[in-house]
Amino acid sequence: MDTPAFPFSRELTMYLDDFTTRMRRGQVTESKNIAIETVNLMRHVISISRWDNVEQLTMLIKAVGRKLIKALPRELLIVNVLCRLLRIVAEESESVEFVEDSWSARRTRESASPRGAETPAMGVGTGAPGALMRTLTEQVSGRLDVETMTLLGFKKNILNEINVYISELDNIEDDIAKNALEYIHSNEIILTCGRSLTVEKFLLKAAGKRKFHVIVTECAPTYEGHEQAKALASSPNIEVVVIPDSAVFAIMSRVNKVILGTRAVMANGGLIA
Repeated sequence: MDTPAFPFSRELTMYLDDFTTRMRRGQVTESKNIAIETVNLMRHVISISRWDNVEQLTMLIKAVGRKLIKALPRELLIVNVLCRLLRIVAEESESVEFVEDSWSARRTRESASPRGAETPAMGVGTGAPGALMRTLTEQVSGRLDVETMTLLGFKKNILNEINVYISELDNIEDDIAKNALEYIHSNEIILTCGRSLTVEKFLLKAAGKRKFHVIVTECAPTYEGHEQAKALASSPNIEVVVIPDSAVFAIMSRVNKVILGTRAVMANGGLIA
């Protein structure tokens, strides 16, 4: 079922158009940078847009997502980022519902307690209208405080979780490199293609304790492989060789592992590098 369209403000439309324009012009490259730019965009969208409940926020994220996907259909990473944001909203909304349910339960218990002797209508007990008004005022104020804090607190929690997500993306290469020693062994021959910062940090991390060989294809016509080879050669434990792309078939029988920097991982296990 399609999600209803969410009205975009002029300011929001300008931000989205600027983002898609920079992406199309290639001003934002590499998967990590694209992911961070997308999350920063969505954080700004959530901050400047007006929404009053979880349903409207979900509609907003989906509407922005449809616009971005329509403008940039080849950037599959944007879909992953949007799915992560929707998951953050769903998880945070559970705590908001818990707060509201907790207040409702407290109100139910208070209304069920025997307070008839305190009401002016009974003409008995304290019989003080001022006391009744104070009680009602406290209850109404408490309800308003809960709703206000719930909405503002929910928005604050969402933005905090998005900031945590950005921190994860900033450190993604280091987190992947921590597992390098589990996959790279001494005297192995590893093949890689082109330039990838993730692959570079992964191999350099393993070279801290092990010696191995790396074969880098030059990746014509950009020849990014030469830059990758130069970066890997900075480690004394890595022997680097650059080969033409056409020579891959000749050395594959000697290769122990192939490590590629990927742009997207498909559901069937396929890679877009």
